[in-house]
Amino acid sequence: MRPQDQLFGAYLPGDSVIHRLPVGAKYAMLFAGTLPALIARQWWLALALLAFSVVVLLATRLPVRFTLRLGLGLLVLLAFLIGYHVLFGTGLLTGVMISGNLLGCIYLSRALTMTTPAPVLVDALVTATRPLERIGFPSERFGLAVALMLRSLPYLVGLFDDVRTSARARGLERNWFALITPAVVGAVAYAQRTGDALMARGLGDD
Repeated sequence: MRPQDQLFGAYLPGDSVIHRLPVGAKYAMLFAGTLPALIARQWWLALALLAFSVVVLLATRLPVRFTLRLGLGLLVLLAFLIGYHVLFGTGLLTGVMISGNLLGCIYLSRALTMTTPAPVLVDALVTATRPLERIGFPSERFGLAVALMLRSLPYLVGLFDDVRTSARARGLERNWFALITPAVVGAVAYAQRTGDALMARGLGDD
């Protein structure tokens, strides 16, 4: 799996029951599986969410090395959250609750994105928000923003990984200037190209 696909995953075709679910049902599963744990803020509910998300991912019948894999950065973040709450916060259970909620949300998001093509995800959001156009909500522009996010986040993650690899090859992996400057320049250039493309299609005039 590419580094830019490690967090939320990329679409992988399949014929599992999760793949065959309507996209609306997948969104409903995502919200129903995450909101109760986020609202209740109970460690046992967070672990239940995590277990549910793992079951859903296994039900996709996609390779486990793709669905359950955690990048080093995420592992460090989860360990930091638990350690911080053990040392300075309200205890181990709070750290487990926060980390469990975070990981459960990521896994359920993977189940959504890895079993549904991105255009289908965006079209569903546009359709769901279209009734709000009566009160001035721009559903088409909202869909465009989501599509840009889905496209831009993997690109930017891949960009930072490429810059880090290049710096390591030159022995500059500890030089923050060598890491940050090319990444920022590349991100700004990507944003400029995206803005120019939108303007060329008349989508940035107002």
